[in-house]
Amino acid sequence: MSKKLATASVLAMSSALTLGTSATAAEKSSEELAKQLSNPVAALISVPFQYNYDENIGPDDKGSRHTLNIQPVIPMDISEDWNLISRTILPIIDQTDIAPGSGNQTGTGDVLQSLFFSPKAPTENGWILGAGPAFLLPTGSDDLLTADKWGIGPTAVALKQSGPWTYGALVNHIASVAGDDDRADVSSTFLQPFLSYATPNGVTYGVNSESTYDWKGNEGAVPINFQINKVTKIGGQMIQYGAGLRYWAQSTEAGPEGLAFRLNFVLLYPK
Repeated sequence: MSKKLATASVLAMSSALTLGTSATAAEKSSEELAKQLSNPVAALISVPFQYNYDENIGPDDKGSRHTLNIQPVIPMDISEDWNLISRTILPIIDQTDIAPGSGNQTGTGDVLQSLFFSPKAPTENGWILGAGPAFLLPTGSDDLLTADKWGIGPTAVALKQSGPWTYGALVNHIASVAGDDDRADVSSTFLQPFLSYATPNGVTYGVNSESTYDWKGNEGAVPINFQINKVTKIGGQMIQYGAGLRYWAQSTEAGPEGLAFRLNFVLLYPK
């Protein structure tokens, strides 16, 4: 990671702590929103924009990638006791030299669409649960930005919120069912354990891993993310913003290595 990028990331993290001070009533609202944002199946409409930068990609470690994930979350009330949570991830990617001679590609990647059926009430032990199907849609605009496969599989989440703490895990597995016969089949597992702490003024400190394992290629990746986010209001719009560092504890043979960083901006529409 370049010195310039590392400096920018540290400055962004500092601003996430120092910008915006709320009145006492607003702080309580910010704390509750911060806890809801730590819950993947909360009944909260939100539109996150997540920017990621990774480098040292490819067999010669000369590649880099900018990814903007647009991730709308839409909860739907389907009965007195159940919600259906729609979570979509649309990546917009700009990458360079991820393989020798590959040059630059800019465009959309493949969409991951998840649907969680979630009870409105936690279990007797306080666990919040959700499960349903996940779909891989081959929306990539370039051969190097898509798997060119349609995929489907299960997804589930389990978490517990105790005071300011939220901890749990989200998992999915996607297997290809159709697509270009000349492209490799998809069989991939994603596991995201997470832990976060929300303060009364809407600041959240979080750590997670977004680990993946490719069962066809028999290789996995384990990035560890450290993030600081802040809930505040600009005009009449509630938002969350923040930044974080990522360390690739393990990567695939041609995957990213070393340090990377993330910026986060979320539009919030509380009921």
